[in-house]
Amino acid sequence: MTRHPFFVGVACALGAGLAWGLVFIAPVILHDYPAAMLACARHVAFGLICLPLAWRYSSRIALMNRQDWLRAFELAAVGNIAYNLCLAASIQLIDTPLPAVIIGTLPVVIAVCSNFHEATLPWRKLLPSLLVIAAGIVLVQLHEQQSGSLPEGNLASGVLLAIGAVVCWTWYPLRNSAWLRAHPQLGSGTWATAQGVATLPLALIGFVLAAWWHDGPAFDAPLGPRPELFVGLMLAIGLLASWLGTLLWNRASQLLPTALVGQLIVFETLAAMAYAFLWRGEVPGWMALAGAALLVAGVVAGVRAFQRG
Repeated sequence: MTRHPFFVGVACALGAGLAWGLVFIAPVILHDYPAAMLACARHVAFGLICLPLAWRYSSRIALMNRQDWLRAFELAAVGNIAYNLCLAASIQLIDTPLPAVIIGTLPVVIAVCSNFHEATLPWRKLLPSLLVIAAGIVLVQLHEQQSGSLPEGNLASGVLLAIGAVVCWTWYPLRNSAWLRAHPQLGSGTWATAQGVATLPLALIGFVLAAWWHDGPAFDAPLGPRPELFVGLMLAIGLLASWLGTLLWNRASQLLPTALVGQLIVFETLAAMAYAFLWRGEVPGWMALAGAALLVAGVVAGVRAFQRG
C-alpha cells in the first residue's frame, strides 16, 4: 500500500515537534544544573554527531571560504548557543508552559519581521491573529500563576529571557535564508553540517567556562551531581532534537506546502506543554488548554493571512 505524501509530511512534522519538545523539559529535569551548561552540553553532543556527516560532505565543505565559515560561526553562536541559553534559563525560572507558548509565536513573529521589510500584508489584516496569540499567552500565564508554578519574583526575568530566545530564532532563519539564497552552491545539507561543526568549538568553550564557574562543594564539575542522567539526556537531545528533529522537519518541508509547514511548528509547543504536565503529574486546567488552543488558532490565522496576502 502506498503512503500519501501529505500524511507522511504531517507525520514527519509531528515527529519533529515531539523531538523538539524534549528541549523544553530537560532544564526542568536537570534543574540543579546551570542553564549555560545545559545549552552548551547539548550542542557539544550535536557537534560530535555532525563530525561523521562532515566527513561525508568533506568535498563540498572544502569549497567553503573564510567568509562562509565566519557566517556559520555567527549563526551557530546566535541560533544554537544564545537561543538555547535564553530558553533554558527562562524555563528554569518560570517552568515550561509559558516559555513554550512564547516560543510558539515564532511563525507569526518571523512573518511580522519580514512584513516590516517587504510590506506584503496590511497590518489591519494581521492584527486579529496577534491579539488571539496574546490572549493565549495571558491565559497560560494566569494558569501558571494560579497553580503556583510561576514564581512572582522571577516572572519578568523569565519572560524577558523567553523573548530573547524568540529574538535569536527570528534573526537566525532570516539571516540563514538570506545567506543560502546568496550562495546557492553551498547546498542545505552541507550548510547545516557546517553549522553543526562550527557549533562544536563554541559549545566546548562555553561548557568548560560554565563548569569552571560553577565548580565548588555544591557542584562537582565538570558533569555535576547527576553525571549519568546529565550525559544521557544531553546525548539524547543532541541526537533526537538537534539531528533527528531537523531531519524530519526537512523531510516535511519537502513534502508539504511552505505555508502549511509554518503552521505545523505548533506541534513543538504542544509537545513541550504535554511533557511539562506529564513531568508534574497533573492534568492541565481549562485556562492552559484554552491558551494553547488560542495560540494554535492565532498562528494558523496569521500564516493564512500571509498566504492570502
